[in-house]
Amino acid sequence: MRYAAFIPLVLALTASPTHAATPYPLVLDNCGTVVEFDGPPQRVVTLKSTATELLLALGLANRIVGIGFQDGPLPESLASAGEGLKILSDKLPSQEVVLESEPDFIYGGWESNFAADGAGERPILAELGVDTYVAPAACRSIAPPKLTFDGLFAQIAEMGAIFDIEDTANALIAEQQALLDGVTRDPRGLTALWYSSGTKTPYVGAGTNAPDMIMSALGLENIYGAVGEGWTSASWEAIVDENPDVIVLVDAAWNPAEQKKTLLAENPITNKLDAVVNERYLIIPFPASEAGIRNVPAVLDMAAQLAKLSFER
Repeated sequence: MRYAAFIPLVLALTASPTHAATPYPLVLDNCGTVVEFDGPPQRVVTLKSTATELLLALGLANRIVGIGFQDGPLPESLASAGEGLKILSDKLPSQEVVLESEPDFIYGGWESNFAADGAGERPILAELGVDTYVAPAACRSIAPPKLTFDGLFAQIAEMGAIFDIEDTANALIAEQQALLDGVTRDPRGLTALWYSSGTKTPYVGAGTNAPDMIMSALGLENIYGAVGEGWTSASWEAIVDENPDVIVLVDAAWNPAEQKKTLLAENPITNKLDAVVNERYLIIPFPASEAGIRNVPAVLDMAAQLAKLSFER
């Protein structure tokens, strides 16, 4: 995917972050856990692509001492900033491996990253002097509100406060808001399925997280938008009954979009769907399918894809 419109400001931010005064100690309620920062973190471990990419976009590459559980390669706009980052594990690193990097802060893209068989439980890490943060859209201890772009931008602002670079965070938010403001919602009243993964049982985007937020920005009606979860299990029979106009395919290394196309075309339940017969697909890379700084550029890219599709209604 090409996110050319996102490149100039991100590179500028990476090169020369600015500073605003954060009043420390900074106390935050993050997913039901109170975290207190005595100053900006200096040694950071990031878990999941969404966490790594936000810090790189904020010009904080020199604070990252290790990364783990990345979902795919960095986008072109951040590739140079991310050169040389230490990979702790291709999967979720253990607490022992994480602590070998001597972090003072661990930023996790999923709350499940902080488990006894993962990076460690948050209370134990706090006792060891390591602050932790979960991407708010990925909270599970408490139910996060329905994700909106304002909520996504609030996470960027919060990270700016944590690192005492609020001006930089605000500039990134302004750039993303300007890109989003330039998107024209499709007026055709189209319905859509967000197909994340699965074969016999498809795992699809539901109504409260990044999939629904992105589809709504495109002007698409999510056929599972009434389900009060971020993602949910579905059935091919129910999907056929809904007969969505468009199918969003998440392109992951372990389950590529082309593999999904083949499955849909060969499955006798789905191969007669209008969207399958006419190949009305929108493609999004997996790292852009979860709440993060790639969501806005993905909307622009998918809007361009959508505009090229034709429909006989």
